[in-house]
Amino acid sequence: MRPLVESLPDDLKIALLAAFALDERARKPFYQERVHWAAITIDRDDRTVRRRIDEGIEQVAAMAVAAGAPDPGPRYPSRSWHTEELRVSLALDQPVAEAFEFRRVVADADEIAELDLALTLTAIGESAESVRDSDLEVDVFHGGVLAGRVMESSDRVGLSLRLPEPLRRGERHEIGLRFRARMREPHYVCVPRHPCDLFDLHVRFGEDVPQRIVRLEKAFQVDTRDRTPRGAVLETDDAGEVHVRFRHLAPGFAYGIRWQPAGTG
Repeated sequence: MRPLVESLPDDLKIALLAAFALDERARKPFYQERVHWAAITIDRDDRTVRRRIDEGIEQVAAMAVAAGAPDPGPRYPSRSWHTEELRVSLALDQPVAEAFEFRRVVADADEIAELDLALTLTAIGESAESVRDSDLEVDVFHGGVLAGRVMESSDRVGLSLRLPEPLRRGERHEIGLRFRARMREPHYVCVPRHPCDLFDLHVRFGEDVPQRIVRLEKAFQVDTRDRTPRGAVLETDDAGEVHVRFRHLAPGFAYGIRWQPAGTG
């Protein structure tokens, strides 16, 4: 069971490690004690942990049944294109926050000539300074030409990337982008417009390590602004970095991390 449990998202993994006493720290004689240990570890209440345990058991059972079965394809079908893999490295120890994005897309229809992308620079509070198109610097390293950009809302910049040649159904294509922008809120999330199979995120804080970092998974975008977000607590490594990974991202939901800067209440 352990390999299946280890493949789950952090909060479900911790819940099941506790439920089945697979973690030495959770080897307590009574189930409720193990549930309470998990609740403290992932910063949730006991009732939420019990729900996570039920969800985790369902996922482990599904993975066990599906072992050896053919890949059914994307969990969230698309009529245009979807992201097979998105890898982002975000450096916050630079004068201006800088992110490298490497994305592999798959065409789900013929004649896919452009990709519609976007990046949101969340404004802080009701009286916050408005976001301008010039607040975001974008460089295309490979895979296409930036054909257009437009302010889609007060804080979201829409991008149109023209591909070198149209993709046919089933074809894959890789792009590399670099973004520079001033971080307006202490979070970084992916809110996919199109289905995304894998999102891999490295965030480098360097020496300015936050006092608290939490993992956000399938959260409502408005919840990313919560000053006291709930989620599995993350620890930086000796290089001041955290690494999270998400699979089968649902369009419209947020996946990533939020942090509480050192010295804040």
